[in-house]
Amino acid sequence: MKSRYIGGALTAVALVLSTGAAHADAAAAKNWIENEFQPSTLSKADQMKEMEWFAKAAEPFKGMEINVVSETITTHEYESKTLAKAFYEITGIKVNHDLIGEGDVVEKLQTQMQSGKNIYDAYINDSDLIGTHYRYQQVVPLSDWIAGEGADVSNPDLDLGDFIGTSFTTGPDGKLYQLPDQQFANLYWFRYDWFSDPDIKAKFKAKYGYDLGVPVNWSAYEDIADFFTNDIKEIDGKPVYGHMDYGKKDPSLGWRFTDAWLSMAGAGDKNIPNGIPVDEWGIRMEGCSPVGSSVARGGATNGPAAVYSVSKYVDWLKAYAPPSAPGMTFGEAGPVPAQGSVAQQIFWYTAFTADMVKDGLPVVNEDGTPKWRMAPSPHGPYWEEGQKLGYQDAGSWTLMKSTPVDRRKAAWLYAQFTVAKTVSLKKSHVGLTFVRESDIQHESFTERAPKLGGLVEFYRSPARLQWTPTGINVPDYPKLAQLWWQNIGDASSGAKTPQEAMDSLAAAQDKVLGRLERAGVQGECGPKLNEEKEASYWLNQPGSPKAKLANEKPQGETVDYDELVKSWN
Repeated sequence: MKSRYIGGALTAVALVLSTGAAHADAAAAKNWIENEFQPSTLSKADQMKEMEWFAKAAEPFKGMEINVVSETITTHEYESKTLAKAFYEITGIKVNHDLIGEGDVVEKLQTQMQSGKNIYDAYINDSDLIGTHYRYQQVVPLSDWIAGEGADVSNPDLDLGDFIGTSFTTGPDGKLYQLPDQQFANLYWFRYDWFSDPDIKAKFKAKYGYDLGVPVNWSAYEDIADFFTNDIKEIDGKPVYGHMDYGKKDPSLGWRFTDAWLSMAGAGDKNIPNGIPVDEWGIRMEGCSPVGSSVARGGATNGPAAVYSVSKYVDWLKAYAPPSAPGMTFGEAGPVPAQGSVAQQIFWYTAFTADMVKDGLPVVNEDGTPKWRMAPSPHGPYWEEGQKLGYQDAGSWTLMKSTPVDRRKAAWLYAQFTVAKTVSLKKSHVGLTFVRESDIQHESFTERAPKLGGLVEFYRSPARLQWTPTGINVPDYPKLAQLWWQNIGDASSGAKTPQEAMDSLAAAQDKVLGRLERAGVQGECGPKLNEEKEASYWLNQPGSPKAKLANEKPQGETVDYDELVKSWN
């Protein structure tokens, strides 16, 4: 899908303010502040000051037309249709903000990196590419840009300390490489109304000996999945399922796993935002160099915890999800829980929140409150305190060195505009993808929280720190990510056992790491593969890769949702 600029009149003659400085239309800024950019964490006077800064900084670029790109989600649709228009009317810089598939964004970025030809003036791409950007050195380190060449177009009130995701976009050198534009987490979703039903609760307690509630571990998730699918079976005359997922061999199946499924099982090492030395992809890093992903090289991609995680995925998909789920892609599976037949989903993106709270849905009460809630995901038996527990997507503004400086400056102004305090709270209300602490804490979200099913409570809680994107251990995200869906697809379809699929994936990842090492294109932090050793050598070392547990299904454990939320406060 390609977004077209929706025209808005720009007065031909710029207003001259009393200071004598030529400004873009101050009346336009006032109009947008009054009629669109409310609520805001700033007073209207401070919003006006910020917009005046943008107008003044943009003067050298007035009349320029720039091109930026992002994936197609609600937040970026708002930017493309509304914020690009506002930016044009206030600054005189026209922005074509294209919306395309996530895979296409990465492809365009790759093409620009390989060819040096300027395709887009700025990209919103996932912070999952931080390891790629840091090593190839083809993106502009924003820390250097703000302090140097881009100082004249860097908003003095940007307030980087207010952003909740900058640890995800910082390289091993301590420099900021990308600016977060939107974030959403991958959480546990469940039918609060069914879990609160006294009869259902009594039946569960009688069968399993513990309370029905938010599962803390995968054992409880499995018990609940089995219970709703095979014991409850029907509610209001309609079949119900204890689990939802998708299994089609498709690129989206790769995200299903690289978005931290192995870490939820406990495959990696301790540390936030990513395991050290082994991360959630199973890649071991020594110093700043990836040294392998197979157990034979000290990695964990094909270790017992990873194989366990894939086995559970396959088993649950077959036993507890709707019969159509194995043939679905991410996009097809996304709307299913809102249709009212699913009791819980272990792997659910908060980007779906806006679509889950619409009036008239089977999962929304007549007063607009949801029948469902979101909560922290349960963890597998290999997980230990101090490890990350889930994934957080952080689509982030990225500037390329191959973009001419004047176009880069104009695009940087637009990038900052889309996250400026003048507009960010309103944008957060539209897309529900927070990037600023000040927006999360704003009273307007306190008021709205009861209709958002736990989103606000999660983002205000200390738990959110355990949800992080792919980190710096992954040296070439585009090349490595495509290996996942092909290999996991073989496990999903039954063509390979989980162990065979993960052995194949680990070998394929090591092959790519080896090619990068031989090419020498990533400098001193490029891959340096370990020699292969017997798996037992690494499995007997402390940390990841972890040896197979004698019991992979410990006692199920749950927590009452309302008590959980109270504990955060």
